[in-house]
Amino acid sequence: MVTAEQQKIIDRAQLQQVNGWQHLKVKGTPYECGFQEGYLLVDEYKDALRVYQFMTLESFGMTYEWFAEQALKLHRDMIPARWLEELRGMAEGLTAAGVPTTTDDMIAWNDWMEITGYWWPQNAGKVMSRPLMKTHRKEHCSAIVATGSATVDGKPYLGHESFDEFWSGQYFNVCKRVEPDEGYAFIMQASAPCMLSSMTDFYVTAAGLNITETTLAGFDRYDEGGMPEWVRIRDAVQFSATIDQFVERLNKQNNGGYANAWLIADHNTGEIARFEQGLAFTSLERTFDGAYFGCNAVFDPRIRNLECKDNGFNDPRQQTGARRQRWMELIDAYYGKIDLEVVKKMLADTYDVYLGYNCPSSRCICAHYDVDPQYYADDPDAVWNIPFYPAGSCDAKAAGPDDVKHMKMWGRYGRADGVEFVARDFMDQHPLWKWMDGYLQDRPTQPWTLFD
Repeated sequence: MVTAEQQKIIDRAQLQQVNGWQHLKVKGTPYECGFQEGYLLVDEYKDALRVYQFMTLESFGMTYEWFAEQALKLHRDMIPARWLEELRGMAEGLTAAGVPTTTDDMIAWNDWMEITGYWWPQNAGKVMSRPLMKTHRKEHCSAIVATGSATVDGKPYLGHESFDEFWSGQYFNVCKRVEPDEGYAFIMQASAPCMLSSMTDFYVTAAGLNITETTLAGFDRYDEGGMPEWVRIRDAVQFSATIDQFVERLNKQNNGGYANAWLIADHNTGEIARFEQGLAFTSLERTFDGAYFGCNAVFDPRIRNLECKDNGFNDPRQQTGARRQRWMELIDAYYGKIDLEVVKKMLADTYDVYLGYNCPSSRCICAHYDVDPQYYADDPDAVWNIPFYPAGSCDAKAAGPDDVKHMKMWGRYGRADGVEFVARDFMDQHPLWKWMDGYLQDRPTQPWTLFD
């Protein structure tokens, strides 16, 4: 039972299920926004936590609870009070809905990707009898931003799709609108329920910014004394009105966690930017006329050579190099014609430049690892480069000038090209993966959906 005061808080929020999405609207103080999300998404969080606990042990040999302890030791005392209040609200909302949860639980939940993907590779040798051989970092996404003469009307357009293992990508169905008591309102996709920031990183803000990213493949630096990325990006999104302000806030106390190439469109000026953020090095490119794309390849040679392992920049056998080439080809083909529908079409592209024909595979802009026999992969450190890995495109998002003006966004849950994934059929065809039975969900074909 919730109290009368808690019910008033809940009544200010809205939740709608549409085309596979949980469309959530929260508003108020940090605590109120958090409480609304925890209470309304309790079932989704409960199931996601169950799957994450199972898959953490299977993926790393260490339990979810052990990683949670490390997250709290490292980051509990450095999270600003505002964000702690929102996490506390999430915990108390979940508790009121029947799933007892603490603020510490929420810190660990939000910290999972950074701790497992960035802290753990640097510290595994201290725990294990041998160095960690492969990372489980999620560094596979495709994105584009264009403006000026590259687009039909000279205005910015931006699109993104997330790649991930399907067990985690199946929870990328939260689209959240936040109307905070301070800063700018924004709408974002979230990688799971009860996330302070997106983590799949697609944002439209009331300040007129449209923001996304693709991860820097092979990045292997981490500063334990810095601020977690999921805190820095939430601050930058909510309190930035320009590209310069966004970069400044994101850089503050940078720890190298979740190192990304950020694509940013400022719809007030028409300017776009690509901001590659390593740890020792950063690079900011910006223009009023042209296009940038993200494919996990690292463009800045200092970051690519000094802070990353091989990331396939010039190798069409690897997913980074192949998509880098394909993005260049698509931008040339559609230059001057890019609009919202062209962006959606680009995100659904399944042309394999290494094979030289249309063939869904790990090398496509819309990745299909689950159907790729991996005859040609040449990325020795990539855990995904084994045949028929259940991973790849999990969604698609896009926004144009009218969308950003009215703080709207388009989203497609499931693959960007709409091809369905049926878990039982996949496991029957590839019985090596039957150990995931009960943890892997279907993702049927869904249409593009407008969120406003």
